[in-house]
Amino acid sequence: MNKDLITICDLETDEIQAVIALTGERKRLLKNGKAHRPLSGKSVALVFEKSSTRTRVSFEVGVHQMGGHPVYLSSSDSQMSRGEVIPDTARVLSRYVDAIVIRAFRHEDVVELARWATVPVINALTDLAHPCQVLADIFTIVERGRNLKDLRVAYIGDGNNVANSWVNAASVLGFELAIACPPGYEPAQEVLAEALSRAKGKIKVEHDPEAAARGAQVLYTDVWVSMGQDKEALERRQAFKGYQVNHQIIQLAAPGALIMHCLPAHRGEEITEDALEGKNSVVFDQAENRLHLQKAILEIMLAKNSSRVFNP
Repeated sequence: MNKDLITICDLETDEIQAVIALTGERKRLLKNGKAHRPLSGKSVALVFEKSSTRTRVSFEVGVHQMGGHPVYLSSSDSQMSRGEVIPDTARVLSRYVDAIVIRAFRHEDVVELARWATVPVINALTDLAHPCQVLADIFTIVERGRNLKDLRVAYIGDGNNVANSWVNAASVLGFELAIACPPGYEPAQEVLAEALSRAKGKIKVEHDPEAAARGAQVLYTDVWVSMGQDKEALERRQAFKGYQVNHQIIQLAAPGALIMHCLPAHRGEEITEDALEGKNSVVFDQAENRLHLQKAILEIMLAKNSSRVFNP
């Protein structure tokens, strides 16, 4: 594994498979009430420029459960908010902690932090990518018995950071991905271009949600208006009418298709209440699995003899 996890493309196929396998093992261990503290004596900085529920709590609790010490820094706690440059912050934190988890507005800031840091840096969300979320989603899909080789995922909605990470995942793992979004709201062109060069024919971006949903084993969506887009809310709600996971869309998918949403959800906008709470919804499994997946990543990156976790 690379020193850092900035996008899913930092991982090879076998590395993702190893992370997924370890996630399952550690989840079972926790459910059986057995302590596992591979991060004993280690500290992890949690640098959060943006507000968070699932990401912050899952990382903070995960580090604690593994015997490590989480150090939370909000935007007001860090000197970066007062003009300290990223290279200085990266080099100083590297002298104090064993890893840096960062949730930032600008993807390029995380890239720069990783360039200057001498400890692993994990992207906990940027405007371009949300790798931990989608890796946890992939674990959830595997946990539910789906085969990634034969998988068809339909992502319906905004071509945002989560959609970009789904594009990255499809390019590495080779499953089929159909993204349906309104014109002008497609995933990032640079992400698509790189992915299509690796996985031609497997990734399709279109504007018809019904076409994307047909035969899909997974239906996935996210909010129409993300953090920092409040001024665009009215325009976005108009643009995304019809891009909703609802009963009609579900009927077009494969029987038993998993319904997924990374949360928080705006019920009645991107997803209906009955879809979110239906029998095929795994939304809260996704949320829980953030904890287990991120613990696996941290263990691989930080635990002593970490090379052995691929063959525990």
